[in-house]
Amino acid sequence: MSDIEIRDDRAAGRLEAVAGGQVVGHIEYFVLESPERALVPVHTIVEPAHEGKGIAGSLARELYAAAAREAVPVAPLCPYVTNWAERHPDEAPAVDPELRRVAKEWLVAHPGRF
Repeated sequence: MSDIEIRDDRAAGRLEAVAGGQVVGHIEYFVLESPERALVPVHTIVEPAHEGKGIAGSLARELYAAAAREAVPVAPLCPYVTNWAERHPDEAPAVDPELRRVAKEWLVAHPGRF
């Protein structure tokens, strides 16, 4: 994993894993602004040739680290990130169910976004 760089393209809503100058995996997310600011991951994708190398886990870990640096919660809607968070409660604080419900409503209200 030392040859993987993780970068945050906030404008595009993508946390990307880059190897050899190419994106080999990413998490698509949005920033929820109300009722409180939160990062909301929606999809985690790793290119087939790079699966099984820990890339998705590194992306999830960095998403939670970024949220911690910004002092905002993560409200995961992505099944992978949700499962990762359950396996890593020391790195992924539990989310308020109400915040997750609001994030789901936002996603339904913006169907073309993801």
